[in-house]
Amino acid sequence: MDEKGKLYIVATPIGNLEDITLRALRILKEVDVIFCEDTRTTRVLLERHGINAKTRSYHAHSSAIKEDEIVAVLREGKGVALVSDAGTPTISDPGVKLVARIREELPEVAVVPIPGAAAVTAALSASGFPSSDFLFLGFLPHKKGRQTLFGEIAETSRTVVFYESPHRIMKTLESLAKVVPTRRVAIARELTKIHEEFRFGTPEELMASFTARPDSVRGEFVVLISGSY
Repeated sequence: MDEKGKLYIVATPIGNLEDITLRALRILKEVDVIFCEDTRTTRVLLERHGINAKTRSYHAHSSAIKEDEIVAVLREGKGVALVSDAGTPTISDPGVKLVARIREELPEVAVVPIPGAAAVTAALSASGFPSSDFLFLGFLPHKKGRQTLFGEIAETSRTVVFYESPHRIMKTLESLAKVVPTRRVAIARELTKIHEEFRFGTPEELMASFTARPDSVRGEFVVLISGSY
């Protein structure tokens, strides 16, 4: 690896393990260590592709000491890959704090993006909603600021995209029914997985759809509110 060290931001599949680039596989083989959101999850991917690499954990609850460890490895001139459990690290992901620190403290270290899967772009690509200009909100806050965001959604003419959990999807649709009752909404569920599906309708129509099939209120959700063409 480069004597100045490199930090690779490696996108991994959001479901289907075949959704990883040849470049990503090469980098994961070549780096000195892979820092993972969950080493067990990443190990499944690595074993699927015959990669025997050193892995260490780094996640939302990691202490500053863990970041210090990553900084030290990079100072040694080693190659480091950062991966999340699924998708592109630093996008709605705590890895952004690490990258900001590396940019500030180690400007000589190259931060190299290895692009690939991301739920936001996967959902947009198959939704048919306007996507030349969209607002991505990541995961909505549980409490503070949540209603303010729904107000912003009601005011914008852009397509809005955000992630939601199965525990809050019905409450989210209830809120959307109040602020954008006539807007067309898409729910992308379990993208690239066996039970992948898209549902379309007004917020109330989607609430009725999930009420009729409560067994489908599970998995990972991307919510899209259509903007104007």
